[in-house]
Amino acid sequence: MSAMARLAQTAGLTDIQEEILATVRSFVDKEIIPHAQALEHGDAYPADIVDGMKEMGLFGLTIPEEFGGLGESLLTYALVVEQIARGWMSVSGVINTHFIVAHMLKQHGTDEQRRKYLPRMATGEVRGSFSMSEPELGSDVAAIRTRAARSGDEYVVDGQKMWLTNGGTSNLTAVLVKTDEGAEKAHRNLTAFLVEKPEGYGEVLPGLTVPGKIDKMGYKGVDTTELVFDGFRIPADQVLGGTPGHGFRHMMDGVEVGRVNVAARACGIALRSFELAIEYAQQRRAFGKPIAEHQAIAFKLAEMATKVEAAHLMMVNAARLKDSGARNDVEAGMAKLIASEYCAEVTQEAFRIHGGYGYSKEYEIERLMREAPFLLIGEGTSEIQKTIISRGLLREYRARG
Repeated sequence: MSAMARLAQTAGLTDIQEEILATVRSFVDKEIIPHAQALEHGDAYPADIVDGMKEMGLFGLTIPEEFGGLGESLLTYALVVEQIARGWMSVSGVINTHFIVAHMLKQHGTDEQRRKYLPRMATGEVRGSFSMSEPELGSDVAAIRTRAARSGDEYVVDGQKMWLTNGGTSNLTAVLVKTDEGAEKAHRNLTAFLVEKPEGYGEVLPGLTVPGKIDKMGYKGVDTTELVFDGFRIPADQVLGGTPGHGFRHMMDGVEVGRVNVAARACGIALRSFELAIEYAQQRRAFGKPIAEHQAIAFKLAEMATKVEAAHLMMVNAARLKDSGARNDVEAGMAKLIASEYCAEVTQEAFRIHGGYGYSKEYEIERLMREAPFLLIGEGTSEIQKTIISRGLLREYRARG
């Protein structure tokens, strides 16, 4: 569809980036969009699509070349995610946590940990997931209750984690737990462990249970699970970076990548909603002309396109900042805030343009309406983004006097 050529373009990309994006876009149009409805309604894991992404080398997109990856930037990854989410958000969920874990290993892992995992992550043989939340805890990470107690050259882990994307289908999970480092500040007593586990559900290892899939309103197909530790033993050399007490910093670095990712997903869904709306508005007739020729609808389309564009530009800016090595907490927070809010608005407008048909499961917009709200919550609510943004602003704009 020609709308692709107009919105959400990115200036200054390299030939390699353009080539990767063209390949992914065509994969989305041929392999994802035609199958997404059936898979989503059946809550079925997109195994064939995941295999296709492995073959394309997408699991190694941001992993350095020395470890067998493509060594691409966060920007490239974000633009790939935007396209994949345009096809079906759940597919981008399969690779998101994988990339967070790869990023954490690349930035903070020991040499041995990098050599052990990154080459197998690049091929998709090892697939990463990422676990912070708990049943009684979302935003307040310092209040984590899951504990790891030192026992010789091992740790014994007890507790329960929640909202683990790819919990059953991943085999390497970065888990944030409390260790007793004697630090006064709560977040200095947190440690990230690299938990290797078999795929599947039930008691997958002694003391480690993945109870089953949580049934969700949207974001189907990708498995979201709990993770229950009961006297689970793990070698001390599985502490990310080798030194306990740094888990909070390691995870927050990962979350900044995740925030850019969620912004990119929101951009992809908003773009798809706009495409569906502008196509439908030119086909549907009312009062003797296509509804797109009624000003009420034309103005909706203008506003939707402007929101798609604004969100895309902020997402690209946040990715480029992180790539440059600069801190991007404020910009990533802003991008995530605006992209997720605009995505919800654009999707709802597309739904309204579809009239009664928008409510029918035969139309793609019905699925997008259930997916968009997830982005308002995932990787930090809008309120948390506003907290991060305002703190950053107050840090920069200290009042004199």
